[in-house]
Formats: sequence, structure tokens, C-alpha cells
Amino acid sequence: MSTVETTPRAVVDELRQVVRGPLIEPSDPDYDEVRKVFNGAVDRHPAAVVRVADVGDVLSCVDVARRHRMPLAVRGGGHHGAGFSVGDGALVIDFRDQRSTTVDPAAGTVRVDAGCTWGDVDHATGAFGLATPSGFVSTTGVAGLTLGGGTGYLTRQFGLTVDNLVSADVVLADGTFVTASETSHRDLFWALRGGGGNFGVVTSFTFTCHPVGEAGQIIGGPVLYDLADAEEVFRWYRDLLPGLPDELNGWLGVLEVPSAAPFPEELWARKVCGIVWCYSGPHERADEVLAPVVEFGRPLLSGLQPMPYAVLQTAFDALLPAGLQWYWKADFYEKIPDEAIAVHRRYGESIPTPLSTMHLYPISGAAARVPEDATAFAYRQGGWNGVIAGIDPDPAKLDEVSAWARDYWEELHPTSAGGAYVNMMMDEGNARVRAAYRGNYERLVEVKRRYDPDNLFRLNQNVPPS
Repeated sequence: MSTVETTPRAVVDELRQVVRGPLIEPSDPDYDEVRKVFNGAVDRHPAAVVRVADVGDVLSCVDVARRHRMPLAVRGGGHHGAGFSVGDGALVIDFRDQRSTTVDPAAGTVRVDAGCTWGDVDHATGAFGLATPSGFVSTTGVAGLTLGGGTGYLTRQFGLTVDNLVSADVVLADGTFVTASETSHRDLFWALRGGGGNFGVVTSFTFTCHPVGEAGQIIGGPVLYDLADAEEVFRWYRDLLPGLPDELNGWLGVLEVPSAAPFPEELWARKVCGIVWCYSGPHERADEVLAPVVEFGRPLLSGLQPMPYAVLQTAFDALLPAGLQWYWKADFYEKIPDEAIAVHRRYGESIPTPLSTMHLYPISGAAARVPEDATAFAYRQGGWNGVIAGIDPDPAKLDEVSAWARDYWEELHPTSAGGAYVNMMMDEGNARVRAAYRGNYERLVEVKRRYDPDNLFRLNQNVPPS
């Protein structure tokens, strides 16, 4: 490969000649706004940001970055906690202006541009009573969540997001444009389903979408319990959930009740444990399926009610706007042993700020029936994707919330399955990346060596080609 090292100024000047979309550099008045990502703790200064107008712009950016050995970042939703979608001195391919969706209700598919959020997709598919399995917050970018795996409210019924990926259009490191699917570039398609942004720039995705609930209406919402009941709630939940019908899902967490409507004022700022449920099956069976949930314990609040699926997806958007200070720690857990429950109770009592929290998201039902080596996403034995998030608006509190999350994680980690969900990891080094992929790691290296032998796409949870 012929490469030429050049000054950032010369690279930017060359880019201006070959892209149609806006190019923003440090001297531009909107530079500081454009370089921001979801996590306000990330403060990086790229050499240039290209808000790509089309695939042609992507091809030009990849070509320039490759020839000039320039760090290359790709911004879809900009939601990843580690802030990989921006880098110091990097060229940023920014998809924020590429947000079209096309639903084919007869085929049961939706085609999605790489700049879309899941809110964009839910709006498009919900009009037809359909949904694609995604995450838990509608502001999350489609591209990043998909490439890392995609756990969400519909995981138990329809699998991970990657289990519903039909095809992906990709610009490769050598400038080739390909479509990866089960019938074309199958090794690349395997790697994209969980292997992150290591293999190319995905410009669009096509997903299977499914009828959800009754014409897109699910039954869901939070059920909150006193933290004093945490041991009882955790034990009941861990024993109940694996045997529930696939169409009932619920994530478990410790949190502080938001001091805002619709939560009753008497619960504001109270530390609790809670489960957010989503029943996405036929409503005539709802009473039967939800009976164990509504009959258990002494809830402080039960918010179960019919709603459009998109409403549940947006329930936490207002509480978690862009720009907050975030620090994440994550692990997969195949079990929730009693010693882990004691840790959850103790750290639940010491939540440092109103938004800091711990969540356990199920990976069971349909997701656990996919073989471990069928996609790059490896943790298919059932269990939970766990995340501890220290969050606050104030940068002065970042050290405090980070310490709480690290200490919590360190005590829990011995009870984990060893690795973590790459979408919820910070920049933690290659050993943690290896652990995230278990026995699939070496195959990812082989695919990386074939499609990106010089590691152009390295601003991610990186799988080096050697």
C-alpha cells in the first residue's frame, strides 16, 4: 500500500476538493459543537469532521485517511461511552445527516442509514405495528449498537439486533464497496454481527422487523421496590426470568427514583431496586403471563400499562440527555449468586448521584438459542449483560462517580462470566476485548487480517490484525 505522510492542513485542503458534505475544521465556528459526542466527559480535537452527503463522500474520506495514514473515526449516533467516534487529530466520518429509513412491510424489513438513531427506526416501523430488536434508549445510534451486538427489550422474543441483520453495505479499507450478507462476503457478515467497527464503514443496514404486541402496542413499565427488599427481589427475579415466556422481558437495576413526574413526589430521590418490564405478546394472554409479576412482593410503584413500543423506548431519553458525564463498567453474568446480590444491595445504598445506576439486561430466550459461534457476539449461554454507570451533569463529580462504578465492578467481577459487552466498555485494553469475544476472537483476527490488514479502522474496541 502506497502511503504519504502529510500535514493535517494539506489533508484538509485535499478533502475539500473531493467531498460534497460540509467539512468542519478547528477554525470553524461550529467546530466545538460538531466534535461533541454523547458522553460529555469526552473532549477530543479531530483534525476535520466531514458530515458526509453520500457514500461517495465516505469513499473519499477512507481513501484520504488511508493514503495519508490519518487516524479515522466513524460517528453514527456518537453514543458510545468511550467516545470512539471522535479522536485527537483524526478525520471523522460523520453520518449525522444520513438518517433515512425505508420499511418494506410485505417483506418485513427496514433499510436504515448509518446516521439513524433507534428513535428514527421505531418511528418508521411503528407506523406498521412492527419493530426491530434494539436497545433501551431511543437516542442510541443504530450503527454502534448493531455492530456491538444489540441487547434490548425484544431480545428474549426475537434475539439480538445482530440476529435480525439481513445485510450491510460496507466501505472497506481498500476503498471497495460491498454488501455483506449470508450469501455475499459471509465472513465479513459474521464479523460485523458483534465485532464492532473493526472491518469497514457500514453505510446502511437492512433488518428484519416483527409484529409487536397488538398493532405495535406492548404492556410495560417500571415496578419499583424498597432497597431493603433487594435480596428478596433479586432472588425472585433470577429464578423467575429464565422460565418466562419469550415475549416477556424485564431488566433489573438499582437506582435513585428521578425527582420528576410521572414519579410520585413521595418517592423522589429514594434509592430503590426496580424492574422495567416489556410484554410484547398478544394482549389476551397478558393477564396470565404477567400474573407472577403483579402478584409478587410489596412494590412502591407499579407502572405497568399498555403503550406503543416506541414510548417505552423513549422513557429514559429526557433523563439522559447528551452532554452528561459518564463512566461505564460492564460484564456478562451467567448467574446472579447470593454473594453478588449482597454487593448490589450495598452499592445501591451508596449510589453517589441521582443518575448513577446499575442494570442487568437479560440475554436469554431466542438470543440464547443461537450458537455461540454463529455470530461474533459470543455470550449465548443465557444470563445477563450487566452495566454499572456513574453519571452526573457536573464534571467535578466525574472522579466520584467513576470510583463508585469501578469499586462496584471490582467486587462483582469474580461472579461474572469473564468478558463484557463491547458497547458498554470504556477503552480498557486488548485483554478485555479478547475476553469480550471468547472463542470467537481468533476468527475475528483472521477476518480483520483479510479486510483491514493495516488496521485503518482502529478507533474502536480494536481487534488488531496480528
